[in-house]
Amino acid sequence: MLNNKSILITGGTGSFGHKFTETIIKNYTPRKVVIFSRDELKQFEMQQLFNQKCMRYFIGDVRDKDRLLMAMNDIDYVIHAAALKQVPAAEYNPTECIKTNVQGAENVIHAALYNHVEKVIALSTDKAANPINLYGATKLCSDKLFVAANNFAGTKKTIFSVVRYGNVVGSRGSVVPLFKKFIEKKKDSLPITDPKMTRFWITLQEGVDFVIKNFSRMSGGEIYVPKIPSVKITDLASAMAPALPQKIIGIRPGEKLHEVMCPSDDSHLTVEFEDHYVIFPSIQFRGTTRDKTINNVGEKGSPVRQGFEYNSGTNPHFLSSKEIIGYNKK
Repeated sequence: MLNNKSILITGGTGSFGHKFTETIIKNYTPRKVVIFSRDELKQFEMQQLFNQKCMRYFIGDVRDKDRLLMAMNDIDYVIHAAALKQVPAAEYNPTECIKTNVQGAENVIHAALYNHVEKVIALSTDKAANPINLYGATKLCSDKLFVAANNFAGTKKTIFSVVRYGNVVGSRGSVVPLFKKFIEKKKDSLPITDPKMTRFWITLQEGVDFVIKNFSRMSGGEIYVPKIPSVKITDLASAMAPALPQKIIGIRPGEKLHEVMCPSDDSHLTVEFEDHYVIFPSIQFRGTTRDKTINNVGEKGSPVRQGFEYNSGTNPHFLSSKEIIGYNKK
């Protein structure tokens, strides 16, 4: 699927960009991989790890449409991973979050259409479903922009889809590195925002593999959601430090107790496959209709029941302490 293709990753020096680059260099022969990001130091550090002939490093910000237009020249596939992601920071700095997550998404779309990119996948988050914080609201807006972009494409070949998943184990800014830091510093307790809190749990490699698979599946306009386990935050803390007390500190600004990836209001648009769900667009593109229960790689699904919701608190698969430890090592 990715052999002899030119691929650009916005926010490519982040956790996802590193793992994606490592994966495709190992398993495919891409013609070109462009790392598009704004941090020259992170690009320099990444260059020390990945300096193959196919690698390109392009300093730029998704807020800068002209720079994106230039960067996407001769690109086949785009993964849009750039975003401001810290929930409290977004609450305190809403305008900055909107500039990157919403206006940046628009710029990516325009640049992809202008350069006749074949396929674009935008990375989303469980916080975009029924959002209560600004970060989630901007990502919902971004999701809607990428879905509707298929309508803007007209006769152009470019198609757009979205991949939405939960907390990535060990990613920068996530709770696992935070707990590890507290443990290493021999703190007297681990901070717990709320004892009832749950989250969807996915490894970085699983997220990368899911994105790659969806380049084959996509027809344009779909939101892809993997079936993944949930974890109770208290179970996570107990698994990582069984002897360490847990201190309840209260929910942070804009935080939820449980996350949702498939809202019940979208149940009439949702189809369940063996290892994932697909939320189809509510709008129609180019006057065409298609069978939503079979995808481009021949996988068959079925519509979910009316009112179905994929919620981290009611997910049938919760990780045990042993499984949590195994996930954290991946």
